[in-house]
Amino acid sequence: MKPLIYFITGTFINCLGFFSRKKAASLALRLFSTPMKGFIKKEQEEFLDSAFQEEFVYNNLPIITYRWPGNGKTIVLVHGWESNSARWENLINLLNKKNYNIIALDAPAHGNSGSKRFNAVLYSEFINIIVQRFKPDIVIAHSVGAMATMFAFEKNQYTSIEKVVLLSSPSEFQEILNRYVKMLFINRTVAKQLELLIKERFNKLPTEFSTAKSSCSISTEGLIIHDKGDAVIPYNDALKIKENFKNSTLITTENMGHSLNNDEVYKYVEEFLATKNVSLHYERTETAQ
Repeated sequence: MKPLIYFITGTFINCLGFFSRKKAASLALRLFSTPMKGFIKKEQEEFLDSAFQEEFVYNNLPIITYRWPGNGKTIVLVHGWESNSARWENLINLLNKKNYNIIALDAPAHGNSGSKRFNAVLYSEFINIIVQRFKPDIVIAHSVGAMATMFAFEKNQYTSIEKVVLLSSPSEFQEILNRYVKMLFINRTVAKQLELLIKERFNKLPTEFSTAKSSCSISTEGLIIHDKGDAVIPYNDALKIKENFKNSTLITTENMGHSLNNDEVYKYVEEFLATKNVSLHYERTETAQ
C-alpha cells in the first residue's frame, strides 16, 4: 500500500510543479519535515512519568526534557526521527544502575516538544540549549539525532564533552534527500527547486549538510555503531563518518537493524563509557575493512 501512496503523492507534487515549481517544492519540503510518528504512546507515559520533567525554550518553542538524577557523570540522550525519549528506556535502566546522571530530550515536533516541523538544524539548536544548561560529559545519539548532534558540536565546539556515541548515524543529507525524491518519484525539475528552497531557508545547499564533514573538527572521543544491513541508513555512511572523525572507534553489527535498541549494543556503549581511552576490549572495525 505504501508504494502506491508514495506514487500518488509524488504525482500530485509533480503536477503542481507544472503550475508552480516553488509551491511544489514547498509542499515536498513540508511533507519531508512532518513526522507521522514519534508521539508518546500510552504505554510510554508511565516510564517518562518516572523522570523529573523540565521545559526549556528555543525561539518560543518548548523543549521537553526528562531527568533521572545520579551522582555520576552526566549523559544527554538524543533520539531519532519519529521517536521520542521513551525509546531509551532499556539504556536508561542500565545506566541508572551505574549511577549516571541522565537527561533525555524530545526533538522538535516529537514527543512533548514544540514545533509542527522537524529538521536537523533546528534539532541541533534544541541540543545546544540542553548541553549549555546541563554541561554533560557524554552525549549518546541515534539516527538523525546523531546528525543533529554533530551539527551542534561543529557550531559550538563543546570542549567539555568527553565522549559521544553515534548510533546508526546518517552522513550526507543530500543522500537522504535523494532517497526521499526517489521514493516519491519526484521529477528533476521539482527536485532541483527543492534543493534551492533548502538553500533559501537554511543558507546552505543540501550537499553542505554532512555529519562526516562536521566530525572533522571534533576532538572528542567517539564511538560509532552501525549495522551492516541497516535498511534505513546505509552502512557506508558509518565509514564516511569514521574516516573524518579521527578520534573514534567503529563497531559493525549484523542483523540488528536500524534501531540498535538491544542489550548487545548497549553493552558496547556501557563499556565505552567506562573505558578511559580508545583501546577498547572488543574487536574494532576500521574504515579499510
